[in-house]
Amino acid sequence: MNKSELIDHISAEADLTKASAGRALDAMIEGVKATLKKGGTVTLVGFGTFAVGKRTARTGRNPRTGAAIKIKAAKVPKFRAGKGLKDAVN
Repeated sequence: MNKSELIDHISAEADLTKASAGRALDAMIEGVKATLKKGGTVTLVGFGTFAVGKRTARTGRNPRTGAAIKIKAAKVPKFRAGKGLKDAVN
């Protein structure tokens, strides 16, 4: 499912116009981004938790040349599925 298909689904299930569903989805995504940028977490009970993880600096290899390269430390977004989502999939 891509973003436009998700907007169509939200529109049909919530009895909204596609434009309203698109704005709602965009607002939700922006809210998650803003919270993660501040270092917070977003928990949707029964669905899952979005959080920021830290990846340490490490040494990697260039696959083409085999030369060692340094990879900087970085913050990465992570998602941990909640019980409701896990139960729905299984």
